[in-house]
Amino acid sequence: MRTLYKEFIISVLFSAMSLFETVEAAAQDGKPAARFASDSVAIEDTTSTYLTEINVLSSRVPIVWHKQARMVTTINTEAVQATPSQSINDVLKYSASVDVRQRGPIGAQTDIGIRGGSSEQAAILLNGINISDPQTSHNSFDLPLNMLQIDGIDILEGPSGKITGSSSLMGAINVRTHISNVNAFSANVETGSYGYLNAGVRFDYAGADRFRKNINNFFSVPRLKNSISASYTRSDGYSRSANGHLNMDYKTLKAYYEGQYQDENVELGWFAGVSSKDWGSNRFYAKYDEQFEHTFKTFAAVKARNVRGILKVNPSVYWNHTNDRFELFRNNPDAYPFNYHKTNVYGVNLNNYFEWKAGITAFGGEIRNEDLVSGNLGEPLDHPKHIKGTERYYDHGLNRTNTSLFLEHNVITENFSASAALLAIKNSWAKMDMKVYPSADVAATLYKAEGKLLRLFASYNSSLRMPSVTELYYSVGGHKADKHLKPEEVKAFEFGLKYEGGWFYSSASVFRNRMTNLIDWIRNTADGEDALWQSMNFGKIISNGFLLQYTLRPKFISNNFGISSMNFSYSYIDQTKSQIPQIQSKYTLEYLRHKFVASVSMEFSHGLSLSMFYRFQDRVGTYTDTEGAVHNYKPYGIFDAKLFYNTRRGFQFYVEGNNLTNVKYRDFGMIPQPGFWFMAGVKFKLWSLR
Repeated sequence: MRTLYKEFIISVLFSAMSLFETVEAAAQDGKPAARFASDSVAIEDTTSTYLTEINVLSSRVPIVWHKQARMVTTINTEAVQATPSQSINDVLKYSASVDVRQRGPIGAQTDIGIRGGSSEQAAILLNGINISDPQTSHNSFDLPLNMLQIDGIDILEGPSGKITGSSSLMGAINVRTHISNVNAFSANVETGSYGYLNAGVRFDYAGADRFRKNINNFFSVPRLKNSISASYTRSDGYSRSANGHLNMDYKTLKAYYEGQYQDENVELGWFAGVSSKDWGSNRFYAKYDEQFEHTFKTFAAVKARNVRGILKVNPSVYWNHTNDRFELFRNNPDAYPFNYHKTNVYGVNLNNYFEWKAGITAFGGEIRNEDLVSGNLGEPLDHPKHIKGTERYYDHGLNRTNTSLFLEHNVITENFSASAALLAIKNSWAKMDMKVYPSADVAATLYKAEGKLLRLFASYNSSLRMPSVTELYYSVGGHKADKHLKPEEVKAFEFGLKYEGGWFYSSASVFRNRMTNLIDWIRNTADGEDALWQSMNFGKIISNGFLLQYTLRPKFISNNFGISSMNFSYSYIDQTKSQIPQIQSKYTLEYLRHKFVASVSMEFSHGLSLSMFYRFQDRVGTYTDTEGAVHNYKPYGIFDAKLFYNTRRGFQFYVEGNNLTNVKYRDFGMIPQPGFWFMAGVKFKLWSLR
């Protein structure tokens, strides 16, 4: 395998491969067009980009895509719509660098990791606002959005501490929304296997009050825009408990509102959302097969920036709230009391930058307070708080404040860009002195001619992550936590090439991560079926890997017929610390060593298109079955496809098939994933200029 690894390192240096990151539009204006599939699925619309800046993850200052010195994958609206996906979690399965470990069907609960990291090590953002859950990352993807609201998804590969503070170790995912510049109404309904039903609506109101962005631009946009959406999703799930009861069923209700105001002097943006979800948790957390969980989340944020002036000031404030009820035995508190948790996260962020002769300098900081009260997590409270609707009290809790300050300087020219940054962090819980984490990125154009571009990039980034409250205090249900865990830290190096031109787009990168104080849940299988899972700092691990990506747009289309795109990507990771006999890991030692993703998109006449996807995964790690036997994860390959038809009146009809060959596989523990499942649906969109 090491020989294979060296061969691929050499191929990285002499080849250029890309799945998502470049199309001709990127060379023209820095904004990527469709990935995964044909552009033909796009519905024409002009949207604002204030809250959806593509560069929100890579730097504190605006940098167009092709000048970034980091690997940032952007999946835009057209790509999201073309995938056979019912949730954002499902869309991410088709990114080679992302590990999507599903516990329930169709996004009921999913752990998302990047570059071999656990879900706790990836920060989750909504329109650039950090919505990571300090209680547990298992619930971080309880987003208030339906698929109609998604404008795109950005994936930053590698540490993102200078952007997200103490929430990220191995990367970040930013989900973007948008508001139409014209009045519009959208709706969708779909149904399928396992009693699946999804229905959603969206309404955009732009009004008639418009203004010009500047005197030399004839394009005008509304001063005030609003968008509101709602959706309902349910499923019976694909399994039952030993007693014959549903144990993977779920239902969700979501609502989301977003507004924007802009004039010649200022731009404002705000959003608020609600997500309510109930799901049967099977054996998600423990050996009992009738677990159940309910979460209720609210999100609110306000962002602003000035348009004029030398100093650009970008303040934001946000509030994330979560209520969580976990039932070890569903609807049976007498067998074991339910666990109740309530979390409030308050944040204030200030990002400023100015341009001068030496480049662009950014500075600012964030104060983020995380407050949790619980029936079993945290330290004993002096004043317990009543749990609404019960006779019980929140008698434990944890309150911590993270303060981060940053300074970043960028030098950007036509053929060269460089960035250096310092991040200083202090956390009240860890009782740590303020510590500084440096980073540096550089990119240079090696070749540029006739619409072709070859760029070299390299980066060094360091970051940290605070333990989640669950990692610190969850000592029930066969688990024993350590409240003295140290923060995880990483130093990451990366080198790569990006190429775009004509019908061929590509990228390749090599990375090395030096991680210390890694946190994991470990158990000794020699202790038998009842061996405890214990949280601990697992020590130092070095992770080496590379990512190769291709996108081919061969233009084999004649009279709207033919192949519009072909995409290939491969990710390889190898860690210095492997599985230890009789020691079982939940996260750190379980990672995707190999992941390969391929897709092809075809267009037929009269608005008919077909997208086909294949992904192969080979996971390092073991799991224990219901009989106590330990098994290695088996590699598997999955075929998915979507056939869709767009009418000229704004309707789209589609059918989707996932796991077409009915492969039996596991993503996490003893939980089997569904075999073949089928979906069919319709969506439409109506526009009005007034």
